[in-house]
Amino acid sequence: MSKEVKKATLYVDRNIEVGEVDKRIYGSFIEHLGRAVYEGIYQPGNKFADNEGLRQDTIKLIKEIGVPIVRYPGGNFVSDFHWEDSVGPVEKRPHRIEPAWGVIETNEFGLHEFMNWSKKAGTETMYAINLGTRGIEDAKNVVEYCNIKKNTLYSDMRRKNGAEDPFDIKLWCLGNEMDGPWQMGHKTATEYGRIANEAGKIMKWIDPSIEVVACGSSNMGMPTFGKWEATVLEEGYDTFDYLSLHTYYGNHENNTPDFLASSVDMDKFISAVVSVCDYVKAVKKSNKQINLSFDEWNVWYHSNEQDKKLEKWIEHPHQLEDIYNFEDALLVGSMLITLLRHADRVKIACLAQLVNVIAPIMTSDTGAWKQTIFYPYMHASQFGRGTVLTSVVKTPTYESKHGDAPYIDSVVVKDEENGTVTIFAVNKDLENDFELTADLRQFADYKVKEHIMLTHDDLKAVNTEENPDNVAPVAYNGTKLDNGVLTSILPSRSWNVIRLEK
Repeated sequence: MSKEVKKATLYVDRNIEVGEVDKRIYGSFIEHLGRAVYEGIYQPGNKFADNEGLRQDTIKLIKEIGVPIVRYPGGNFVSDFHWEDSVGPVEKRPHRIEPAWGVIETNEFGLHEFMNWSKKAGTETMYAINLGTRGIEDAKNVVEYCNIKKNTLYSDMRRKNGAEDPFDIKLWCLGNEMDGPWQMGHKTATEYGRIANEAGKIMKWIDPSIEVVACGSSNMGMPTFGKWEATVLEEGYDTFDYLSLHTYYGNHENNTPDFLASSVDMDKFISAVVSVCDYVKAVKKSNKQINLSFDEWNVWYHSNEQDKKLEKWIEHPHQLEDIYNFEDALLVGSMLITLLRHADRVKIACLAQLVNVIAPIMTSDTGAWKQTIFYPYMHASQFGRGTVLTSVVKTPTYESKHGDAPYIDSVVVKDEENGTVTIFAVNKDLENDFELTADLRQFADYKVKEHIMLTHDDLKAVNTEENPDNVAPVAYNGTKLDNGVLTSILPSRSWNVIRLEK
């Protein structure tokens, strides 16, 4: 019995734009959690490590993605973190109990080591401060340590510790998930808004060139969602530059259509937070626009049961090590499309995380390999630079727990500088191919350069060190652009990248 080929139509105008893509939308996250740092990016003595213990195999894969910014050092970890523990001679750094994840933190890898790694990895730093168990003075001191040139207590401490030049970190997180009762130093919205505003003010007094991200809700299901955002912004609207969003999805019920529809929920989340930001803007009669930092997003559920069995108070255990399958890659593709569709307001986003911990890259002592979610993330980062065009896909929908979900998710990015147009599309239909058509007469001087496709017969297929290319992209040659009309087949359950060039 042959598959039915359904039809979808893409409508796009090259002159109607959503907004410019901020490259930081393709950011990621390294937390002192599990094997993200130790054995992930840093492993002295490993055959892939350089003379500073930095794993070159993971750096190579990170450069392949083109990760522009990395959030560090947490996450829940940061809410009890003393930044001073992570600088100075390694042999003098304290080993501390780390309550957030129930482990021992040695501080062997710290601020200087991370800044050195980020330079080698070709990425910038988004540094998070502790507004859980610490506060305003510590925030001031770490900005002074990182960004002031010399002749002050903390800048001279940095120079004594081996970094003559400032780190010049431009983007700072004012704590992490402070709305969550699981967070060390959890606060009410008013308490957090006050301390975040005061911390942000003094940080900007130290270095007026920095930007700061205030904590929004940890997810849309929080009982304080909406009210939290409004209260926090009312306290610090003039100080804050971005408001954060976090969300993770999992296929707990093994219902793939519902799972793939999670991007509908993500879209609602973004729209709701934009509405609250603009409400406070109106109330304050302000001309300033608060944009969004979606600085934690991913699929996370595979490792939940395994992590319940971990021994406490050991160093960097195998923790949060989700092994991603093919259907996870489809959802990650749809989530990337969702972020791009909101490029006018979402300026920063961090796939959480980068190596070993709920990550696109996995390592062992003998190598590093790409998980299934590596590919949509890499493709979006490589080819999704430029301007997002307003587009509409006429497609059948299906019912899900998140509401009506389109079978075809799509977004169009125009890159005038390089003369390219890229169509990202996910076919969420598990049985049927779709014929996609688009009137592209406005792009008459373009031709089809390539169509990259990620698909697999087994939704649960994974990549392993022994079989790293089990789920990998292939080229499709059937996409045509004739007389200004694009036609293409999007196979059932597929991630697609259609690239046009002048």
